[in-house]
Amino acid sequence: MDRAVLAFAGCVILLSVALAAFVHPWWIALAIFAGLNMIQASFTGFCPAAMLFKKLGVKPGVAFR
Repeated sequence: MDRAVLAFAGCVILLSVALAAFVHPWWIALAIFAGLNMIQASFTGFCPAAMLFKKLGVKPGVAFR
């Protein structure tokens, strides 16, 4: 699950940058939201993406061994 959350966050940030470059600059707000969410998750342990992946049946694991 750890790697799934990291991959999802990376995809959201890359998508946000692409949308900001090709559609409208305000899409960068999505990258800011993703970054702030990652920071708050590191302090609180609450991650909505992790909860979603858990409900989808992704097995928990250790991202960095």
